[in-house]
Amino acid sequence: MKKLSLAVALALSASATLADPKPQDRVYTADQNTNTVSVINPVTNTLLGQIRLGNTRPEVLSPLYKGEINVHGLGFSPDHKTLLAISNGSNSVAFIDTATNAVKGIAYIGRSPHEGFFTANGKEVWVVVRGANYISVIDPATFKETRRIDTAPGPGMVLFHPDGKLAFVVSSFTPQVDIIDVAKHQVVKRISVVSPFSPFLQFTPDFKEVWMTHKDVGKVTRINTETLEVTGVFETGFITNHIAFAKTTTGALAYITVGGENAVKVFTTDMPPQLVATIPVGALPHGIWASDDGSRMYVGLENEDAVDVIDTASNKLIARVPVGQAPQAVVYVPNAVTKGEGLANLSARSNSDPINIPLQATGKDGRGFVVVRNLGLVDAFEVSLFKLKPTTEYSVFIEGHKTPLAAFKTNPAGAANGSAIGPLREVVSSLSSKAVGSARILVFEGGVLAEVGKAVLVSVP
Repeated sequence: MKKLSLAVALALSASATLADPKPQDRVYTADQNTNTVSVINPVTNTLLGQIRLGNTRPEVLSPLYKGEINVHGLGFSPDHKTLLAISNGSNSVAFIDTATNAVKGIAYIGRSPHEGFFTANGKEVWVVVRGANYISVIDPATFKETRRIDTAPGPGMVLFHPDGKLAFVVSSFTPQVDIIDVAKHQVVKRISVVSPFSPFLQFTPDFKEVWMTHKDVGKVTRINTETLEVTGVFETGFITNHIAFAKTTTGALAYITVGGENAVKVFTTDMPPQLVATIPVGALPHGIWASDDGSRMYVGLENEDAVDVIDTASNKLIARVPVGQAPQAVVYVPNAVTKGEGLANLSARSNSDPINIPLQATGKDGRGFVVVRNLGLVDAFEVSLFKLKPTTEYSVFIEGHKTPLAAFKTNPAGAANGSAIGPLREVVSSLSSKAVGSARILVFEGGVLAEVGKAVLVSVP
């Protein structure tokens, strides 16, 4: 879809009736590539600035680098005074004061943590350690790990029922949900689910169900929070990421980000759920969170470096807000700033907008996309390939060049992704007669350049 200009976005948001967002509320995004947390005013739908937790890529590769890497997950305290930012590349949890945007402390824990949240009473922080098989329990006063809770391998996210008794843990590597007794810090039940890769879960507004997404197979599973049994599974779409709920005049609705379709799909909470809207958004929607009254949905666009804002009364986009590179998790924190404007310790956005290039199959199978981000003198070229032959080598070429830009081996599901960094654009002097043109991206099976007609994927103009 065409990008909304900031001026248009502001005009649209000003014309809408903003029921719940207030000046003291904040929307935060975890920006994986710039290692920032972007801070948004939900009343004006503008970026206030960024909390810098580390340097941008590729500046994180130095052996002397000490900042955070891959800012990915977010959570917040029950009193809304503390924001959690989990960085899976540096195995860290940053505790951020929401009033001042200052880092109060950092806990370094196990390999590749993914998401974390405070317990309902605010006395503990639980962070899933996805590169292992446990939850790290942290004291938010001392920022120290106090214990570990064994789970299935690859825990992906933990969320607490508001009554404080049970925690629900999904996995990124195991087709299982662990139910944990919060007081005892022990798994009390394990529930089998349809796939091993779930990045996210969320409670329905009445807390009678928890819904979890399955990114690898494009489905959502529903679990009854009283019986602790699966009540249904339904199809959602390619690269199903996160989910949020809103109470509306027509009942409770689920908003699900479907990255492979660049859309947010809206379902009823009936049994079975009914699809009531498909909302086109920017490239690769990932995180999503609702305002407290459900009047707005905030959608992080991983490949657009922006947040799209949806009015749930009309299911229409009303704004787009530029943020850091590759936003992952998104949270809405009401009453985050109780005094002042909350602009302390914020930096200006330094990244430019990315270029998105879809890849289409020349035959029956295959799909993918490329994202190009400028890093100053060089560019980051990020490739994602899907539905190709399993465990097979593929090479990516720029048309007219004999050397591959990158090479990948697909996993057993026929998918691969990775990045290349280098000067991808040719500089032409204004005094030169050489015309500036564009070249196609070609993906070939194998490691060598073949005839253009033998490419399995080509870029879409």
